[in-house]
Amino acid sequence: MAALVLLFPLLAPPAMAAPGIVRVSMKTTAGTFVLAIDTKRAPITAKNFLAYVDKRFLDGTTFYRAARAVGNPGRGFIQGGVHRDFRRSLPPIAHEPTSKTGLRHVDGAISMARREPGSAMGEFFIMVGAAPAMDAKAGDPGYAVFGKVVSGKPVLRKILAEKTWPGGSGSMKGQLMKQPVKIIEARRLS
Repeated sequence: MAALVLLFPLLAPPAMAAPGIVRVSMKTTAGTFVLAIDTKRAPITAKNFLAYVDKRFLDGTTFYRAARAVGNPGRGFIQGGVHRDFRRSLPPIAHEPTSKTGLRHVDGAISMARREPGSAMGEFFIMVGAAPAMDAKAGDPGYAVFGKVVSGKPVLRKILAEKTWPGGSGSMKGQLMKQPVKIIEARRLS
């Protein structure tokens, strides 16, 4: 009987994602993590990201930015995506602020990078630690969260710890990685 109890977890069907959630596996040279993309609360942004996944436009791109929090290098965010490769870029999408979606910049949240609202394309960032300052508030549209990491968070910390160049300009000063981490592939999970 004890052997049967131990085998039961192996025979159980795999856990299904909640309705409106699409799971994506992202395999990198630093390891693999899994995202839960929220197509219900952030439909425009989620559809955009999944189009990049389905067209395999993220395959072979990199995480190139490690933005560590001042005074707490174990927190911040990592940024990756098509990095201005217009051959892999889809048209910009409308902005879905956190005030509309109810999603927040919590630990593991994935959000769209952009210059101004309505300019997001194929760049995204993933939080390592919470950053409520990136959420929308009066007079500030914030950034568009559209999912979160559900497994593999140690990979995010490993990428965030990558060595960076001291140079650069503007908000990216000192945040560009010396050796970007390659995104080998991003795939939907069934």
